[in-house]
Amino acid sequence: MVERFLPSMRQLVSSVLDSQGFSQSKISAMLGVTQASVSLYLKADTSRAYSALSELSVSRTDADRYAVQLAAAVNTNPVGGIRVLNAIWTELLGGGYICPAHRAAYPFLSDCDVCIKEYGQRGGARSQTISEVAQAVKMLEESPKFVTVMPEVSVNIACAAGDATAPADIIAIPGRIVRVKDRAKAMLPPEAGASAHMSRVLLLARSRHPDLRACINLRYDEKMERAMRKAGLRTLTIGKYSHPGAEDPTVEALERRLKPSSGRFDAIVDEGGAGIEPNVYVFAKGAREVAEIALRLARRYSAA
Repeated sequence: MVERFLPSMRQLVSSVLDSQGFSQSKISAMLGVTQASVSLYLKADTSRAYSALSELSVSRTDADRYAVQLAAAVNTNPVGGIRVLNAIWTELLGGGYICPAHRAAYPFLSDCDVCIKEYGQRGGARSQTISEVAQAVKMLEESPKFVTVMPEVSVNIACAAGDATAPADIIAIPGRIVRVKDRAKAMLPPEAGASAHMSRVLLLARSRHPDLRACINLRYDEKMERAMRKAGLRTLTIGKYSHPGAEDPTVEALERRLKPSSGRFDAIVDEGGAGIEPNVYVFAKGAREVAEIALRLARRYSAA
């Protein structure tokens, strides 16, 4: 807050107030800083402020929105400014936005979720989705059969927070869910924007069926094919493909496969390609629901 967020927001708020015609002396009084500081803020390039905020998972759009809110608040009274600043910061804490930067600075906090639990209700959809994914992961970790359907590339589970439109709005597991002896184990707690690949797959699925909020990737072979058929899952298949140099061959193949006429599906079968392991992506309306489907498939798979 003190080292990164506050100085950056002071610069952006100074810029907003300056554009509204306030003098530097007035701005300094509103923000409780010296006029010399305001002068430096206004002369400096705002790109550094935006960069510092992006390291805290705050987008440029959100930074500008916060600056406008704070400018309006400090123009009313200092207490109003403090109230809005506190609301913004607790929203970021509760939504898990600050977690990646905090964990990077202090690795021993890799399993910490204190702020999400403490301020989660104020964090809105993002914090609720983080909690939802954490519960789903716990279900997978407790199952002795789930490891039978884990592919060699390991597993991830992704879930859309609110009206997600970008990977930054998708909650997933950093480093994936891996096999440790005879159980699944998440490498780290869920975070926003933790899996570009799973986010793209989920967002593509949502472009056809917006009610699908969550997905998980599982092993795909003949046994899984039979398990899905017995479970009554409707599938869409991506045939084998080879696209050297593609950033994400699976996503690009899926983009070509999805058409406006594509019917309803519960799972996307990726038959893989050169150097790409076959996977099946299972979808549901929430993280817990997709975990339950994955566990049902694991039981059928193990019994086959």
